[in-house]
Amino acid sequence: MDAQLTAFVGVAAAMVALPGADFTVVVRNALASRAAGVAAALGVAGGLLVHTALAVAGLAAVLVAVPVLFRTVQLLGGAYVLYLGISALLAARRRSGRAPAEEAGDGGQAAPGTRRALRQGFLTNALNPKAPVLFLSLLPQFVPAGAAPLPRTLLLAAIVVVLALIWFPAVALLVDRLGRWLRRPRTARAIEGGSGAALTALGLVLVTGPLVH
Repeated sequence: MDAQLTAFVGVAAAMVALPGADFTVVVRNALASRAAGVAAALGVAGGLLVHTALAVAGLAAVLVAVPVLFRTVQLLGGAYVLYLGISALLAARRRSGRAPAEEAGDGGQAAPGTRRALRQGFLTNALNPKAPVLFLSLLPQFVPAGAAPLPRTLLLAAIVVVLALIWFPAVALLVDRLGRWLRRPRTARAIEGGSGAALTALGLVLVTGPLVH
């Protein structure tokens, strides 16, 4: 592995592992069930696959070059993240209104279907408007001078997706492993409320913030 590729793996790993909406959605689903957490993780990786494919095809460049298109994606992504955040906050509020015996009986939130979790993970990542800019600015930096751009970019894109396929399912499995503690009523309520607040804040930034370039 050449030095540039090694450096890219480190940068990409840090980029994938950075906590954000993807991480929050995976953790929230993993709290419900292992299957839902892994499904959300695979959905996030699928969203990354879309972004890398667009970057390789050059379509992301068009998206960035046309402010109206970029702003449309930004609003769609922000609205969806905002929806997830408000849903989590409402779930935390409902949980706080339950009787202690009722909470102890169900052990946490009802497990969502894996299809819904997969869809949540995919849309959260695929509608992230910063991803096209990130890939367009990052991938070219690791294409050596004189090298064929397409094969190299495909390799870099594949590395990002593979790292996501390792990291996010690992997060889901770790959350499930710690589930006995994390699913305690008070802990689960705090995580639900915290993740809802984080997603709501991220959504508001995307919806009300200036055009990101």
